[in-house]
Amino acid sequence: MTSKTPAPARRARWWTLLGRDRFAVVAAVLLGLVLLTAMLGPLLIGDRAVRQDLRASLRPPSFDHGFFGLLGTDVLGRSVLARLVDAAGTTLSVAVPAVLCSLVIGATLGMWAGFHGGMRENVAMRVADVIFSFPSLLLAVVVLYVFAPSVGNIVLILAIARIPVYLRTARAEAAELKSRLFVDAARTFGATSWPTIYRHILPIALPTLLTVATLDFCFVMLTESSLSFLGIGIQPPEVSWGLMVAQGRQYLQTAWWIAVLPGVAIVVTTVSATVLAAWVRLATDPAQRWRLTLPRRARPTTTEVTA
Repeated sequence: MTSKTPAPARRARWWTLLGRDRFAVVAAVLLGLVLLTAMLGPLLIGDRAVRQDLRASLRPPSFDHGFFGLLGTDVLGRSVLARLVDAAGTTLSVAVPAVLCSLVIGATLGMWAGFHGGMRENVAMRVADVIFSFPSLLLAVVVLYVFAPSVGNIVLILAIARIPVYLRTARAEAAELKSRLFVDAARTFGATSWPTIYRHILPIALPTLLTVATLDFCFVMLTESSLSFLGIGIQPPEVSWGLMVAQGRQYLQTAWWIAVLPGVAIVVTTVSATVLAAWVRLATDPAQRWRLTLPRRARPTTTEVTA
């Protein structure tokens, strides 16, 4: 008689695997700090992000001007540190909802289409092809030029543009899994389509979908930053990392910190998410998970594993 692994034991196993990969640990810590900053930062900085002091214009990073002067000030004397904290919440308020919406809608439609096949699958894939034929950034530029740039519109257009990514992935997983014996057994015992998808296909497809979502988070965040840099994304008085880069580009020679520091924040966040996505891909794949249990020097390369 077998028993399921208790939940505390599973959590301990994940923490152990994570602790064996130093890069993944650093990435997880950095992403956690960004998330905490976005959630709690605005409560701590108050109105510092918009408070102007022309006498403190373009002050370089220094310990001489208090905590909020640590990263310098912009042309209006506003604290760059406070604006980075405020911009973290704005950037994540676009990237996270857009990724979650596209993940839920795309995965649901994809598994439904792949499980049933036939005309439903063809229609879903043709719709995905139509949406995917337009580059996400170009589609967002066109739509935001027609409608007013706002957080809601940016989230909506990016979510729609990224649905085909998850639809195709989920469709491929469901189409491959629907012929497995445990799915046939569920059908034999009278399970309908949605309970079968939820109980038998989703748990297997979820690790792949989460890995794709983590990587797509980087793409969506970079797209939002690009839109804000072009002037059709987040609009003042709101602030995002991309908007900060755009506002500071004309001061690169005299006040580099205004544009460079938000650029560093974008790079650190996206690289951390990419590293963590690679770890999640290995940790959730039973065929590859053993690689994480080895010392880093003893781990085989991808080429060696393939061979």
